[in-house]
Amino acid sequence: MNHCTRNVFTGDWNFLLRSLRKTRTKCHQSSGTALIYHTRGQTTAARQAPDDGKGEKPTLRAIDLARKLRQERANTQTAEPDVSPQQKRVTDLKRFSLQLQNIHPNVLAKHLKRGVLYQDQHVVVLNKPYGVPVRDSSGETTISSVLPVLSKMMDGMRVKSNSQLLPCLGLEKEITGALLLARSEEAAEHVLELNRSNQVQRKYWLVTVGVPVPSEGMIDIPIIEREITGSQPHYKMALSPVYRMNDTGSGLTKVRANRQSIPAVTKYKVLDSHAGCSLVELQPLTGVKHQMRVHMAFALTCVILGDHKYSHWSKLAPQKLPERVLKKLGLEQSKSRHLPLHLHARQLTLPKDGDGIISVVCPMPKFFTQTLSRLNLTFPKEKDETATL
Repeated sequence: MNHCTRNVFTGDWNFLLRSLRKTRTKCHQSSGTALIYHTRGQTTAARQAPDDGKGEKPTLRAIDLARKLRQERANTQTAEPDVSPQQKRVTDLKRFSLQLQNIHPNVLAKHLKRGVLYQDQHVVVLNKPYGVPVRDSSGETTISSVLPVLSKMMDGMRVKSNSQLLPCLGLEKEITGALLLARSEEAAEHVLELNRSNQVQRKYWLVTVGVPVPSEGMIDIPIIEREITGSQPHYKMALSPVYRMNDTGSGLTKVRANRQSIPAVTKYKVLDSHAGCSLVELQPLTGVKHQMRVHMAFALTCVILGDHKYSHWSKLAPQKLPERVLKKLGLEQSKSRHLPLHLHARQLTLPKDGDGIISVVCPMPKFFTQTLSRLNLTFPKEKDETATL
């Protein structure tokens, strides 16, 4: 294929047109030959049609060619696969939590301020969003890091303000719900003393894969941290029971407790169950790391939905769900890794300074209520509750 190109830098347009006519006359063009002209820094490309005696086709402008190429590229791109509404919600939630961790502290503080459920001169209770840690040493945005800004916002943004907010009873990064903050160091110490004397009552709601048997009871099994060896060495909290079955299998025998184990007690109650899943209420009486997750996974063998850490003992892998649960949720197994932990701090009750009590019920996050709907699980006073993200 012959290409005839002429670069023009000076001269008037009449000279340019005469030159182009001469060039076209002298150059033999075969069918489909491309002509390219460079004029004053602009490139025009055209395709010459076979000479049929009806004259030449008009030259295609550069802007038209670019538009055509973009359209062809868009048409050849692979269409995105259809995703179920549940998969879209999981993706949106993951994106939302990442945004909260990476946004400006002032923006996160505004979001937390909108989630304030209760406040007085001593304490504040707010609705903690999913995926944001209370404290963290990795450098990412945390709730603790924005508390000075939040305190100032709640104090009317006054220039001279001595108000402060301190976390008292923290929640894990993946847990949503009622988070208690103190307005002073004295108030924080008072709350901790109430908690040590079991005067602070916390109830959690969770969705489990499996139905606990019996439907109500108390788990009193110490917990210890274990190292998991293998291709993926890591640490997990594990049960450290002080009783085991005797040799005949007819009763229990007490064994010596491990010195490193920590007492852990959790009350539980099944609120509803359907198709192999349950809505369970937990009330931890102690505060051991991952206590509720370990007791549900290893004591009752009912893993919390979205708990990828304790779904397997010897490896780190996404939670593997039964086919019937995947169908209910509208998920593929490969997408289950994006399921959030369905563990929500539902209610917080503590004595009020002076007289009375403080009892705060925290609305469930939207992803939680949507999961309940898909699994046909109901909870008490559903009509009185509102869901927020």
